[in-house]
Amino acid sequence: MSNQGPDSLAEARHTMRVREAACAARAGSREKKRAALLMRMRGVAAVALACASLVGCASSTDVVESGKPGTYTVAASATGGRMAWARAHELAMNEARDYCERRGMQSSVSTETVSGVRVMTEHESSLRFECHPRF
Repeated sequence: MSNQGPDSLAEARHTMRVREAACAARAGSREKKRAALLMRMRGVAAVALACASLVGCASSTDVVESGKPGTYTVAASATGGRMAWARAHELAMNEARDYCERRGMQSSVSTETVSGVRVMTEHESSLRFECHPRF
């Protein structure tokens, strides 16, 4: 056993208390950081969910040959948000372009009919187009 006086023992106890307090402070700081990170992650998830609900969905029909030879029609629809009409238009245009490109040609839209203008309703775009040789 060592010969330590009462001052040394009191100093050792004080050092242990200081170390325990520092350890508890670090643990509390980690918990605060973890809570803040969790709150940020929840916020990001909420924003992503809100954006996804505004985007909605879009779909298109198959390209169909119309009554006039060399003329085709395709329709697309989209729901959700203020820009649903733009998504429907873009999807219909892409379908027409892809259809003609698969045949080595380019598309030429002759008419487009658009319906639906109110927010959160189904918006539709119907195209009548032709495929022409590339120059």
